[in-house]
Amino acid sequence: MKIVVAGGSGLVGTRLIERLRTAGHEAVSASRRSGVDTLTGEGLDDALRGAHTVIDVTNAPSFDPPGVGEFFARSTANLLTAGERAGVSHHIALSVVGTPHLRSSAYFEAKQRQETLVAATRVPHTLVRATQFYEFMANVIPPGSGTGPVHLPPARVQPASADDVAAELAALVDVAPSDDVVEIAGPETHRLCELVQWVMYAYLDDRAVIADPQAEYYGAVLDDRTLVPEGEARLTTTRFGDWLQERVTAGREIPHVHHPDPLVRSRARA
Repeated sequence: MKIVVAGGSGLVGTRLIERLRTAGHEAVSASRRSGVDTLTGEGLDDALRGAHTVIDVTNAPSFDPPGVGEFFARSTANLLTAGERAGVSHHIALSVVGTPHLRSSAYFEAKQRQETLVAATRVPHTLVRATQFYEFMANVIPPGSGTGPVHLPPARVQPASADDVAAELAALVDVAPSDDVVEIAGPETHRLCELVQWVMYAYLDDRAVIADPQAEYYGAVLDDRTLVPEGEARLTTTRFGDWLQERVTAGREIPHVHHPDPLVRSRARA
């Protein structure tokens, strides 16, 4: 079966391509690296020709307005239109748990626009909302000198690893389109501030963390219901502590983890 992964060179996309190929599918990466631009539509018709399923795991290059809104609106519309022309049987789009409740955030407002387009398409589809990835916990760390306290939301979260989310997306290829929402979440809940502090300490960033209910997450104030599934979710298996320990032990960095002292960074990798 030919499956096109839009955003196939990204965090989830690369993992998804590998899993699909291992399962025997013809998995095609549609990204700018492969000559496909979902934002302009360049190369889409050629990439989707003969495709049974399209999985959209694209992400905006910037989370700031107006660019983030323009990206998801144009990219999603182009994928859906090209998919309809190609006779695609299943369009799977990856979104984020909590999207409908975070409209004060430019990023989540843009994701809501994406969800609205997918819900209205004539292409058989499944909208997948996943919780935050473990890999993104470091992105929440505010930059600083390494001395001042960090204010972070104490809201409940139920994140999952990118590997596990890719596995769930790959499994949906063999399931009929639901024309509805499927939620994916990790195996356990935590406080967001505690998870981020865990990452900081693991990489020797010893700034104090203050649980601040008014601290914003991508421009939005959270509560305990915002970033956890609303209903029955497909639960992944990898626990955050195990995931982080494996990376620290192997000396693998997490994107955007930064300490101002290069000697400290090298000790964290040792």
